[in-house]
Amino acid sequence: MEYIRITDINDPLFAKMHQLMQTVFPAEEVLDFDLWKEPLEDPGIRVFVAVHEGEVVGATEYRYYTDLGIAMTDFTIIGRPGLGIGRFLSRKRQHDLADLAAQSGKPMIGMFAEIYDPYRVEDHSFGGVKPMDPFVRREVLSHLGYRRLDFPYVHPSWQNDGEAVSELDLCFMPSDENAEYVPSSLIADFLTRYYSVLENKPPTWQEMISRLRESERTALLPL
Repeated sequence: MEYIRITDINDPLFAKMHQLMQTVFPAEEVLDFDLWKEPLEDPGIRVFVAVHEGEVVGATEYRYYTDLGIAMTDFTIIGRPGLGIGRFLSRKRQHDLADLAAQSGKPMIGMFAEIYDPYRVEDHSFGGVKPMDPFVRREVLSHLGYRRLDFPYVHPSWQNDGEAVSELDLCFMPSDENAEYVPSSLIADFLTRYYSVLENKPPTWQEMISRLRESERTALLPL
């Protein structure tokens, strides 16, 4: 299996990846094809696909904020069961992030991820791909070390229509396994930067950010 970075919207592998995204994710979670041009060319956004026998069978997008010392896993897609795609992508991503942190000269504090709450997305099949089932993914990410941040989370729809998406939890995998809290200001700074590309923010999102900035720290809870 190959781990190949995509930096060009015209790369044939990107068309396959985008089709895979449309298969497994709801529409509000998938950025339109043409809007991917700038993100793919952004050196800070890292999009990789897992290629098996010429086909895109998995993908992951993530980024590393050197000034904050934190990473974000935008998504991980496992397109087929029985190939070890999840472990392959996770290990390759961790090695790449370790290199980026070493180059920055400061340690990585941890990594954020949005994780579906299976009790709020029971009607979504995720393309019928069992490894993408919310119950399965949540348990896998718990094993990896992710924990749920203790606040009601919403995010702006990637359709940029000003709607709020509330079927996910924001989680964090601290580099320090003994950490019990995350500075709330770090969460607010990260979310503000991460969603700066979307102009239409729902009022509930703005209110959430304000509450975080008024708080000192946010607890890490079991996932």
